[in-house]
Amino acid sequence: MRWRVIPIEVRSAAMNMAIDEAISKSVSNGANPTIRFYKWLPSAVSIGYFQSLNDVVNKKYCKRNGVNIVRRRTGGGAVYHSNRGEITYSVIGPVDMFPKNIIESYKLICGWVILGLKNLDIHAEFQPINDIIVKGKKISGNAQTRRNNILLQHGTILYDVDVEKMFSMLRVPDEKLRANLIKSAEERVTRVLDFKQITATQTYEALLKGFTQDKEFDMGSLTDDELINAERLAISKYGTDEWNCMR
Repeated sequence: MRWRVIPIEVRSAAMNMAIDEAISKSVSNGANPTIRFYKWLPSAVSIGYFQSLNDVVNKKYCKRNGVNIVRRRTGGGAVYHSNRGEITYSVIGPVDMFPKNIIESYKLICGWVILGLKNLDIHAEFQPINDIIVKGKKISGNAQTRRNNILLQHGTILYDVDVEKMFSMLRVPDEKLRANLIKSAEERVTRVLDFKQITATQTYEALLKGFTQDKEFDMGSLTDDELINAERLAISKYGTDEWNCMR
């Protein structure tokens, strides 16, 4: 099947999540499976579908620093999406295009990230259930959901990372624990800039090449219907307390 690939774009947190849902709907109605790349403006924290926002996010800090908060349709933990520090992707297609086994489907799609990093001479590997690591350190986290026979997987690739800032966004019981978590994260997380001094644009271009390798694809954009649907969802769902504070 031929893929539609949407080049990297910059959107708000609510709009990014709304676009994923709008594309999922159009793919369920017969549109081509889609790969899209995006960044976040302003920077944002996304939380997993099953998380309690009040338990995991420092809302006051986020508000004070102009950081958006949004709930994902996928599971997993809270993630800080730095506007300058990461590239995010989404893969959306019929479930029968992917392995039924969850880990195998993660391995397949994460393999495209790994191919992209290989183009930068960064040799990464898949670590089940859904991480990508380089020399034992995490460079990419990924999450997936399957609804209405459509698979949505999205994930982040760390181009740069500010671990201390990351933990300022998240709710941690006390300062001593925060310091330990920051130290632990610094030992467990890595970034593209640790291996190659290149721009974020060059990183995206390498990832694009990895994702599209051996695929039939066309570079494309959102349809008018998808954009209208996404704008509606961003306002009526992903930008509301009803959705984001539901747990």
